[in-house]
Amino acid sequence: MGTSETVEVTGHLMDSGILSRILDDIRDYGGDYVIDRFDVGHEADDPSRARITVQAEDDASLQRLLMRLQTRGVNPLSPGEAATAPAERDGVLPDGFYSTTNLDTRVHLDGAWRMVENPEMDCGLVVLRAADGTVRIRTLPMADVRAGMEVVVGASGIQVATPEAGGALDPTAGADDDVLDKPQAVLVRQVADGMRRTRADGKRLLWVAGPGVVHTGAVPALVALIGAGFVDTLFAGNALATHDIESAIYGTSLGVDLTMSQGVEHGHEHHVRALNTVRKAGSIARAVADGTVTSGIMHALVTHGKDFVLVGSVRDDGPLPDVHTDVLEGQRAMRARIQDVGYCLMMATQLHSVATGNILPASVPLVCVDINPATVTKLTDRGSSHGRGIVTDVGLFLEQLALELVPDYRRA
Repeated sequence: MGTSETVEVTGHLMDSGILSRILDDIRDYGGDYVIDRFDVGHEADDPSRARITVQAEDDASLQRLLMRLQTRGVNPLSPGEAATAPAERDGVLPDGFYSTTNLDTRVHLDGAWRMVENPEMDCGLVVLRAADGTVRIRTLPMADVRAGMEVVVGASGIQVATPEAGGALDPTAGADDDVLDKPQAVLVRQVADGMRRTRADGKRLLWVAGPGVVHTGAVPALVALIGAGFVDTLFAGNALATHDIESAIYGTSLGVDLTMSQGVEHGHEHHVRALNTVRKAGSIARAVADGTVTSGIMHALVTHGKDFVLVGSVRDDGPLPDVHTDVLEGQRAMRARIQDVGYCLMMATQLHSVATGNILPASVPLVCVDINPATVTKLTDRGSSHGRGIVTDVGLFLEQLALELVPDYRRA
């Protein structure tokens, strides 16, 4: 074939199936390969190492293939020097731009290795040159690119590093198949331990939640966790906040009495009336301050001074005045609040879980809890392969988690 590059990958290549995926990627991208060397670890904890010569039809095809392989932690044996090109238009990256992973990344530019700030998948790499000669490289989403920015193109001069298996990345200390087979009490305890370690390390705990948290009656458990300091930031949509506030004002969620699990007369109006009440107050915080909202998740977040970002969708009623209706502004608000996040729990929301997984670096452990296995699978398929899934009812899971983390929750 036209051009080739020798690459290396290290890790648990056999039991994780990574090597098989790498070879599949090469063929899927129209390339070919020769395995030059393969050293298999002898002990269970020993990593394996493979050296592969990758071939493609032309250099452009090879560069795209190398970028794909780097999502698996594969690096060129001789990375060389990175190339750059200017962005010609606002919101448009130059042809052949390096498409980022969420792995820790460094770039060899101007004769020196430089760490990439804020690793995030599906972005460009922008070079920032200060007047004093300082050079920084950071990821930047396509929509925020401006004409004239210096952008890295091609895969030359770039190396990625995958998190160590069994370390902080592994929130449930097991492979995906093992997670599904473990007793839920064990999984909850492992998640609780991970959250305690995160807080002890001075890192922040990020939650992503959907309205299923309210529908399943888990609001008291989440409120207890907020009060105990195990929620620093919440990402959600209009629905979670609306149904939580509906529950606080009317005792229903989507018109269903949460104590009786049955609909009530005129209950279908409750969520719209709750929305209107908060819109009249001007914000969720004002509705809490004036005594309109006296309980629930949003009340707990406001009274305990915790962050939340609500990003809407085309199906939203209202929406609440705090909801970002411009999704690009919503993404920016989310990115602004992921600094120092050390652990992320995702509950009953596929859309917001995938969105959050897209912007978090691979070094942040993810736990996705959902009754639907497809949601857990979707998160992994989108590139958050470091996530771990627990298929269960979120209400039961949050009750058990509160019992693990909040000593007086039984008396609450």
